[in-house]
Amino acid sequence: MKTLKVLAFISLAAALNSCKDDETVKNNLFSIDTSAMKQQYQPQETLSLKLVNAKNKEIDSVAYFINDTRAGSVKGNAPLDIALNGKKFGYQNIKAVVYYDGDNAETTGRIELVSDVKPELLEYEIVNVYPHDIQAYTQGLEFYRDTLYEGTGRYQHSSLRKVNYKTGEVYKKVEQEDRYFGEGITVINNKVYQLTWREKTGFIYDADTFEKIKEFNYFKDIEGWGLTNDGTHLYQSDGTEKIWKLDPETLKEVDYVNVYTNNSKIKAVNELEWIDGKIYGNVYQQDAIAIINPATGAVEHIINFTELKQQVTKHPDLDVLNGIAYNPKTKTIFVTGKNWDKMFEIKIKQ
Repeated sequence: MKTLKVLAFISLAAALNSCKDDETVKNNLFSIDTSAMKQQYQPQETLSLKLVNAKNKEIDSVAYFINDTRAGSVKGNAPLDIALNGKKFGYQNIKAVVYYDGDNAETTGRIELVSDVKPELLEYEIVNVYPHDIQAYTQGLEFYRDTLYEGTGRYQHSSLRKVNYKTGEVYKKVEQEDRYFGEGITVINNKVYQLTWREKTGFIYDADTFEKIKEFNYFKDIEGWGLTNDGTHLYQSDGTEKIWKLDPETLKEVDYVNVYTNNSKIKAVNELEWIDGKIYGNVYQQDAIAIINPATGAVEHIINFTELKQQVTKHPDLDVLNGIAYNPKTKTIFVTGKNWDKMFEIKIKQ
């Protein structure tokens, strides 16, 4: 009896492996024709899809999917043209389901959709230079009712502050527990939102008193980096090319964009600031700011702030540019960095 059971098990395993082999054979019958395809496309272009049918099978129809969303179907092996306008920047995973001889098979491919905007380099002038707390590992910076709010990071040193930007004096401060590494901040509806780095936890404070209103968990398994708002929604970066649009009440995802230039994605988007309908995003370790279209993720302009770091006092804890705040009263931008002893008020040259 035991021998029969073993033989049955072996037969079943062989049958299953045979099925897998059959699937592999079927899925190798067809491939997406890449002879006329490019690796990168722009939104105004059209992607033309067709199959290579090496075994000359009789194809009934083909259904095409882009990122698992049905893009269209054709009879036989006719080409299918897909408009790319309106799709998010980033990789577009292509799948073709081929129906032939009463059976079906799948084949896949991929292209990358980049921006059609070539970023322009903007010039600026320094309006003022102010002192900045050299111990502040700046992670977030924002003006609210003419008061400068600053979030700082590092374990055992993270805080939320109100700062006199002209003197550098910290006149109100709340510290986070040692287990938190503070990240970006923003103020909306008289509430300060502050992120943490890897703890997947955020905090909401009363903007006047700094009394903690609540804690919240991130909507998905990501890191917390930068934060800003447009008066209605929050925008959060996570250290990748993504900027997430969130509901400030539920803290749930509303949408997202992938940040791209005309030839590549921009990883490590960090501190964020909303200025005149655009997102100014610090690119981590680049000492530069990308000006981003929040609807598409296209980088429209770049500001190189390498010159600013050269004017900061050199010391062992000196770190990268990080901190962007727009003062609507003066219509100027305030920029600093992690453990910088200076904060710069700048104006973009038109």
